[in-house]
Parts: sequence; structure tokens; C-alpha cells
Amino acid sequence: MPGGKPPQDPITTFAFALEIQGITEAWFREASGFSSENDVIEYKEQGPKGQTILHKIPGTLKFGNIQLKRGITSNLELWKWRKKVIDGQIEAARVDGSVVGYDEDGNEKIRFNFKRGWPCKWEASGLNAQGNEPIIESIEIACEYIERMPS
Repeated sequence: MPGGKPPQDPITTFAFALEIQGITEAWFREASGFSSENDVIEYKEQGPKGQTILHKIPGTLKFGNIQLKRGITSNLELWKWRKKVIDGQIEAARVDGSVVGYDEDGNEKIRFNFKRGWPCKWEASGLNAQGNEPIIESIEIACEYIERMPS
């Protein structure tokens, strides 16, 4: 085997929990937006033989917004959190938290911690009295830092 290590199976999850400062607030079926990137700054320099040398260095570090989706429930905690932002209470809405992925047996499989997150968007899907689909609640969390933790 190249490298001497056996291949690892990919992580699979059954459900995701949103923990805010250690307390599980809600369960979700979909979670996305876990990303970090740097702007790329390019600058040119003239080499010793007159050639142009292009250098690329890291610029501003940015983290993606976390998006979570679930069937809407009568629990209003996510809406109350969003309402703080709507009412201008931004600092009160900023929290540290985690999105934790669990397998079908309830074992933690993956964890993403975020810092100073606040709900920048809340949405409920359309309503259709002739359909059988559940209403989907979506929340988008802007944060200043995301870190993948070992499982």
C-alpha cells in the first residue's frame, strides 16, 4: 500500500445538531457552507534578466456562512435569535457554537466550531395547502472563524 496507511472510509452523517455555547438548540437534516479562503494578492517583480516574476501571497482570510435546513417546528428559538439581529442587538446575537454531525446510532462523527456567529438570514419555504411536503426552515449563520475538530 503506498504510504503504508490503509484508506479511510468517508464520514457519513444522519443528522446535525446546532450547539450554541454548549447547549443543543436544534436538529437539522442539511448543513453546508463550511469553508475558509484567502484572497490572493499578486505582485510582479522584475528578475535579474529582465523577466517578469509573478508572486502570489495570501490576503484577507474569510470564512463561509453556515447554512442549516430542517423541517420547521413550533420551537421559536432560531427565530428569536434572528430577531435580535433584526432589532439591532447584534452583540447580543453573536455566539460561539458548533455544528455536530451524528451517525444513525447517535455517535458524534464530525464537529465544526464557529466563533462570533450570528444569523444573517432566516427563511421558511413556501406554503402549499395542496401538497404534503413539510415547511422547511433555513438559517444562515455569518461567523468570524470556523474550525474542523477531530472526531
